[in-house]
Amino acid sequence: MGYGRRRYSSKSHSSSTFGLNITSMTDMFTILLVFLLQSYSTSQVEINPVTGVSLPKSSTESNPVEGVRVSLSANELKIGERTIASLKEAQFNGADVDPNDSNFILPLFNELDKMSKENAAKDIAKGDKKKPEIEEGRILLQADQNLNYAVIRKVMYTASMAGFPKLKLATVVGD
Repeated sequence: MGYGRRRYSSKSHSSSTFGLNITSMTDMFTILLVFLLQSYSTSQVEINPVTGVSLPKSSTESNPVEGVRVSLSANELKIGERTIASLKEAQFNGADVDPNDSNFILPLFNELDKMSKENAAKDIAKGDKKKPEIEEGRILLQADQNLNYAVIRKVMYTASMAGFPKLKLATVVGD
């Protein structure tokens, strides 16, 4: 008698159904969901570009913060929608600059100082805490990318002198 090897033959049943293991698929979708939620960022701050301002490009990953909105174009300096000072050829007019300090913009200082005092008085009268952007001295600056740094530096210097030392420059995320 021969003790030969028997060939293994799989018993195929033509009536068997295909079984799907959904445990590993559920794990895969869970990992995808967690990844997408971590990479998806939402910002509470909505920035509407000001007419005449071309924002610089950036590769930042951080979200913008809320603050007093200041915009600087080649023609004007605004707080919110109000024009504070006019510029001629991307330079501040002589009347808007302090004669003793060429980096100090008088109308900007006066407006920021006034805003800070008004908000503090309202909050004290209500018994509420100060607004975060006023309390922390935050400014969200939209400055045209073609402006000279010396002009932007004057705005930053004046804002810090008015009690707003935390300045964030709004940019467009891109290449």
